[in-house]
Amino acid sequence: MLVRLAKTPHHRPTKVRVHSSVGHAVVLWGGDPEEAEGRHNVEWSVDEDIRWGHNTQPAALAKPGFWQHGDQVVMRGRVHFTEDGAAVLEMGDSQILFNLAAPPPESIDRAWVEISAEADKITLWPFRL
Repeated sequence: MLVRLAKTPHHRPTKVRVHSSVGHAVVLWGGDPEEAEGRHNVEWSVDEDIRWGHNTQPAALAKPGFWQHGDQVVMRGRVHFTEDGAAVLEMGDSQILFNLAAPPPESIDRAWVEISAEADKITLWPFRL
């Protein structure tokens, strides 16, 4: 996902305000702190499992997005399950891999969902195309 980042001052580890066509939030930066500002292609890493009914529920809107809600970031996208028991959230042009805390209802495979995670458990990693 191509995003624009603004470094937030005085945070260790480095936090960035991420802006993209599908949303904005403050998350951790996994790259060189000196290179946090500007436009980057990034991969998302979320250190939280999907727990249906707790941090994951059906989305009211079938449109990718993410936003800050207090100390949480809500990510909306289409989820599908892998054969090895994981889940992939398609959010815009990004795919975010999640572990499953417990098997979710089969009916949500390929459904639009919203997943909430603590902002401090979400890291953006730069990558070069």
